[in-house]
Amino acid sequence: MNITIWNENKHEKTNPKVAEIYPEGIHGALAQMFDGTEHQVKTATLEQPEHGLTEDVLNNTDVLFWWGHMAHDEVSDEIVERVHKRVLEGMGLVVLHSGHFSKIFKKLMGTSCDLKWREADDRERLWVVDPTHPIAEGIGEYFELEKEEMYGEHFDIPAPDELVFLSWFEGGEVFRSGCTYKRGNGKIFYFRPGHETYPTYYNKDVQRVLLNAANWVKPVDRAYPTYGNAKPIEEISPKNK
Repeated sequence: MNITIWNENKHEKTNPKVAEIYPEGIHGALAQMFDGTEHQVKTATLEQPEHGLTEDVLNNTDVLFWWGHMAHDEVSDEIVERVHKRVLEGMGLVVLHSGHFSKIFKKLMGTSCDLKWREADDRERLWVVDPTHPIAEGIGEYFELEKEEMYGEHFDIPAPDELVFLSWFEGGEVFRSGCTYKRGNGKIFYFRPGHETYPTYYNKDVQRVLLNAANWVKPVDRAYPTYGNAKPIEEISPKNK
């Protein structure tokens, strides 16, 4: 499987705390999860030409991970359209944390994707609400993150095709934290944890979820459907007038 991990890579350059937690960038930490696997992993960032998401890169990507936060508006609409097309064609997409406000996620969802938030070192407990789902494989009834940014309902997204995780926060809020969607031939997974000032992506349960997610969203071996005016596949007999 060919995996591309996209990260805007802004906080790592402006916030010493983030740079200390993720010295190789959030994209680097995510890429390290796949060490020892047979997957081919590359990274791409905002400042690269075409944001690192050229036609060639995307055409050779089975699964795209997306992390963004402070620079959503700097992502070119042309690149968003390019990614959107590839998702409809079958490329898997895993959207992480504040990527809920990314142009590509909002385009795929068709809603504002807004929510409540608070950064106050809340404890987060992620409950598995679909224990049969492949993305939850290897995860117990729940797992906890000692400190995370709170996201709270209402989360303005379409009703998920499947809800895999539900978060509870120390301050009392809950949040739909693991949501699956299908768009065209492509599969999408949104996963909430991952605020840049916490070492969330080193957590073994988080890593297991993301490895599972990559396997779940990967393309199926199927041609893109044919649309538009179509010739009959059977002979149409003359109709009596």
